[in-house]
Amino acid sequence: MKHLKVYRIILVIGLMIIIGCSTDDSNNDSQSSTAQVEEAQSTAQNGTWRITNFNDSGQDETSDFNGYVFAFASNGTLTVTNGNNTITGSWSVTDDSNSSSDSSDDDGDSSSDVDFNIFFPVPESNDFEDLNDDWDINSISDTVIDLIDISGGNGGTDILTFERN
Repeated sequence: MKHLKVYRIILVIGLMIIIGCSTDDSNNDSQSSTAQVEEAQSTAQNGTWRITNFNDSGQDETSDFNGYVFAFASNGTLTVTNGNNTITGSWSVTDDSNSSSDSSDDDGDSSSDVDFNIFFPVPESNDFEDLNDDWDINSISDTVIDLIDISGGNGGTDILTFERN
């Protein structure tokens, strides 16, 4: 009987430790996601960018965006220029860790709970429509923003890389 009480006490203490650690982890994850959102926003707004890689489900379509300069404004406006041609869209960076439609859960890649959202109000036939998505941030630095999207429909992988001008 004495041994049973000891085992119960050990079990209760063990559960308390596990519960306490998991709560701390979720708080750290939330703080980490917030920091990632802020870092991505700050980086994108700093300077102008060009697309150096756009791979749409195995098709290299980088050349569709040659000569275009992307500017991510703090008000959420995304302006793209190529000489006299200007296209205006929107962008944002969001924490999707609490979203039921978390694309990282759908594709098995939980490396980023942060979405880099791009939207251009253009017809489907326009090349810029291919960029409309809630991209997962694969990596980010002062000079490169590397994004990835794994389609839930066909399972194709899209890769979009911006480099600072």
